[in-house]
Amino acid sequence: MLEKYLTIIKESFTGYFNYLVQEISTPSWTNYFYWLLVVSAIVWLLEILIPWRKNQKIIRKGFWLDGFYILFNFFLFSLIGFNAVSNVAVELFHDFLGLLGITNLVAIEVQNLPAWSQLLIMFVVADLIQWNVHHQLHLRSWLWNFHKVHHSVKEMGFAAQFRFHFMETIFYKVAQYIPLAMIGFGIQEFFVVYMFSVLVGHLNHANVGWSYGILGYIFNNPKMHIWHHAKDLPKEHPYGMNYGLTLSIWDYLFKTAYVPRDGRDIIIGFEGDDDFPQDFGKQVVFPFRKK
Repeated sequence: MLEKYLTIIKESFTGYFNYLVQEISTPSWTNYFYWLLVVSAIVWLLEILIPWRKNQKIIRKGFWLDGFYILFNFFLFSLIGFNAVSNVAVELFHDFLGLLGITNLVAIEVQNLPAWSQLLIMFVVADLIQWNVHHQLHLRSWLWNFHKVHHSVKEMGFAAQFRFHFMETIFYKVAQYIPLAMIGFGIQEFFVVYMFSVLVGHLNHANVGWSYGILGYIFNNPKMHIWHHAKDLPKEHPYGMNYGLTLSIWDYLFKTAYVPRDGRDIIIGFEGDDDFPQDFGKQVVFPFRKK
């Protein structure tokens, strides 16, 4: 049994390393690495051409730190261990289910549905789960200590989307695993859905002033998300508001939407952020420090 898990760990490291090398060395239409670069370049260009906050510099405060967070959270975190740990955790979970006589988690069969509807179901279910996790990151003090990394951004820009503590990846993946595993998707790669989410996330944090009109009640947008980062919280939302990642509809349904006025020039951050560390290493360690 131990040998099986050691093999999984070894193959996870070598497999992900080989995958990453192939991603970088072999551009293709389904290549995450180059699509991330393209999406980032396009949204950054929009910031330069049609900036919402005219006085904000192109290379804003925290720009390079956020750029490193993109590479770390998108690729390096999996390379240095998350891929191996998650593969072992999945195998342990399946072995545990096997002891209970459960060999298949699928509760809803969707393989016979059209590909677009499978992707739509996965997207909506995953986004609802993410909304709930994001809400908990604000409600629970121990989770909030991790989420402070994301809210330490002082000037908003597209790359701020990926300034988050690596533990958030674990929280989101754990919460999503069982519900999504219970849906019998016949599609293995959700490339289109994932890159669409990245694009919307980039735009939400970008220095652009779009709200998408009536679609703003369905999709999260920069004019709505800026209020999520507001330093001064209203009395009716003491823990925060606008928790949607890609879809805004959850906030309107669950009464957590808050867009009182144009928030272009509001102060962003959180109470006490003046003492929050400003470099990657100290931010990663911050939630684990003894108070």
